[in-house]
Amino acid sequence: MKKGYVFLSNSTKPTREKALDRKPVKLTNVSRPCLQAAIDMGYEVYFGENRQDPQDLYVELPVNLYDSHTYRSITAFKDNRQAIKNLSAILENNEIDVIHCNTPVGGMVGRWCGRKYHIKHIIYTAHGFHFFKGAPLINNTLFKWAEMIMAHWTDVIITMNQEDYEAAQKFRLKRGGKVYKVHGVGISLSEYSDINVDISKKRSELGLSDNDFVCVSAGDIVARKNYKSAIEAIAKTNNPHIHYLICGEGPEKDTLVKLSDSLGISDQIHFLGFRNDIKELFKISNCFLFTTLQEGLPRSLMEAMAIGLPVIASKIRGNVDLVIDGEGGFLFEPNDSDGYSNALNKLVENPILRSKMSQINKEKIKEYDVKVVEQEIRKIYAEVLK
Repeated sequence: MKKGYVFLSNSTKPTREKALDRKPVKLTNVSRPCLQAAIDMGYEVYFGENRQDPQDLYVELPVNLYDSHTYRSITAFKDNRQAIKNLSAILENNEIDVIHCNTPVGGMVGRWCGRKYHIKHIIYTAHGFHFFKGAPLINNTLFKWAEMIMAHWTDVIITMNQEDYEAAQKFRLKRGGKVYKVHGVGISLSEYSDINVDISKKRSELGLSDNDFVCVSAGDIVARKNYKSAIEAIAKTNNPHIHYLICGEGPEKDTLVKLSDSLGISDQIHFLGFRNDIKELFKISNCFLFTTLQEGLPRSLMEAMAIGLPVIASKIRGNVDLVIDGEGGFLFEPNDSDGYSNALNKLVENPILRSKMSQINKEKIKEYDVKVVEQEIRKIYAEVLK
């Protein structure tokens, strides 16, 4: 009998309709490299999917699906108990040798069950620890202690940025345990090399002209993304030709609309909602504006760099791994709206600088191609699961 391998992470809790959806399972860069590596090593692979009764759903790789029931909330105790029960059933009925768990809830469930059932290899990928420089006290105490405790049950911790890597190295893992750093989950650079879009036409659809300077962001409209500082920065430029495209939805939208109105720039701030044309919107923009408070290794920033956008961003974990201040863009403290504003004016006035930063970012992001990450994962597996 083949040895078994389980991969699980967490995601937003689906609506009942989505939980019952029978569409094929779409693998992402989070899971595909790991699943393929495990398959190539001869494991019987079990993959956690957050849908009810997923066993008969189509998936592109030869894996066994189960309902992992792992959602984003640490305090969703009923859901988390069900997640532990569902994974326990897999471990009790199959000869599982490896658990590779991801993200906070998936990491908690996977490591708890791995310890209980004495699984030989427990791998945890941290996509961004909840404790970090500048985090609230509860994050830097309770969440940090939790990670330190669970590290005792872990053979391998994989991190995605330098700050997390250095923090994990201070943990006490299982005997012989190791900490690694990879280049995120990777992005497929080939998808960004040749994006065909009529820039004038696309801008016109959004009420923009060829002469406008367009900034863009993508992500949920939540407090953590700190769109407030970006909007304040645009107001401080006192330049009506600077426009800001916000791609995403979330509970902070009404507050930000009121802020834009109060600052007299409501016609410069464009709330576009959820979009399927992010690559095209990046392509028609002049700058990626990213004032977020917390990230692990932000995919939207990686995509913007792959397109070739200069970056104005917060100087935080993840962002500093991707962008070198003064080379591919400008970095400031998260709430420094004056700094962001001055950088915007500098980019508006200097197209040569924008072009230089564009080339630097296109070159830098090559380190984060999914092919690089696939090789990093295979190397880790070869060392740990030999």
